[in-house]
Amino acid sequence: MGNLILHFMNPNYILIAIPFFLLTLFIEFIWGRFKKTRFYNFEDTITNLNLGIGSQAFNTLLKLVLLSLYEFVYINYAPFKIENGVLSFILCVIVYDFIFYWAHRWGHEMNIFWGAHIVHHQSEEYNLSVALRQSWFHNALAFVLFLPIPLLGFDPLIFAAAAGFTTLYQFWIHTKHIKSIGIFEWIFNSPSHHRVHHATNPKYLDKNYAAVFIIWDRLFGTFQKEEEEPSYGITLPLNSWNPVWANIHFYDDLWKGIKKSKRWKDKLLLLFKGPEYLGKLLGQKSEDQLNSKKFSTKVPANMQVYVFLQFVLLLFGLVSYLNHFNELSLFYKLTMFALITLTTLNCGAIMENKKWINVVEVARFAAFLPLYNTLYLYYYRNFLSFTFPLSMVLVCIFLTWIIINQVGKRSENIQQVQ
Repeated sequence: MGNLILHFMNPNYILIAIPFFLLTLFIEFIWGRFKKTRFYNFEDTITNLNLGIGSQAFNTLLKLVLLSLYEFVYINYAPFKIENGVLSFILCVIVYDFIFYWAHRWGHEMNIFWGAHIVHHQSEEYNLSVALRQSWFHNALAFVLFLPIPLLGFDPLIFAAAAGFTTLYQFWIHTKHIKSIGIFEWIFNSPSHHRVHHATNPKYLDKNYAAVFIIWDRLFGTFQKEEEEPSYGITLPLNSWNPVWANIHFYDDLWKGIKKSKRWKDKLLLLFKGPEYLGKLLGQKSEDQLNSKKFSTKVPANMQVYVFLQFVLLLFGLVSYLNHFNELSLFYKLTMFALITLTTLNCGAIMENKKWINVVEVARFAAFLPLYNTLYLYYYRNFLSFTFPLSMVLVCIFLTWIIINQVGKRSENIQQVQ
């Protein structure tokens, strides 16, 4: 049974989970239509998914380093080793969840961590796609908080399995369609509890940090029952579909705060103070999310289709990237990650109607063709006779699509002037 757990919850568990994620998102969307609720917004959903893709791509680069570090600590510094099995897995889930509670709580209370974790809270909607809206850099900052797990003698594979289980558990609690679950909610986290955590209502702020066991919040005074209808997002809305900006915008504010602080001691302490303190330092005023309009942009239907097709190709690229990651050289690992990042950036720019998007799209395709096909030339030459013409055809179609759209915009502008 222990080996089965390790096999199922291996570091590439996301590859197994992707079809499940997409299927349940589709079911929730269809169910919402049937119930006449509108919990999904096209631009917001695509941005959530693209942030998740970027997070997986970046953390795949990081994962091998972190697993090696945890293995080094486990082998050299753990005073004893816990035998792998079902019981050690369950115990590791409990220990991981306890540490996760504090890591999550500090992620809200300290600027250095909130700058990364804020990404997960930026959406003004609440649906299953929000579960996939993840920071690209949070693991790079918070990994040190989980070092006690290998020190306690848990095998890094059991550690990875426990982390994977905890991550997957949190997917289903990002929905409005499940209300209260009764006595279950006394011990375990639930959609109702987690809606409170994502809310900007004053009484809900900084509550319900748990991943699996809500008991930690009950023990440490951060539990809040869902009472009034939550309003979602962050108190200073992002107002952007740009996934790169979503990951760095708070650090831009933090840098402004550091420059504004006069003493070096204050500059350093600002990293560990809360976002509310930084907001006061910069003179920022929180918006009333209960009464404010959600951020939206007018994206033509043909460009929505274009962005959706880019997302489909992006998803295919991520699956291929994760599946063949260990086979690639460092050059292709980095350049393919850069292409994934650029694609998510361009999707956001299209949905924000940025003027420069056409030039950058041409540059993206100009970089994609040689990189993609030389990768197949060096690693999977047997498939090159198929991938080369297919990539050429797709690029020609998409470039034509962009050019026609640009000509259409010019025609509309001329008509408006006349």
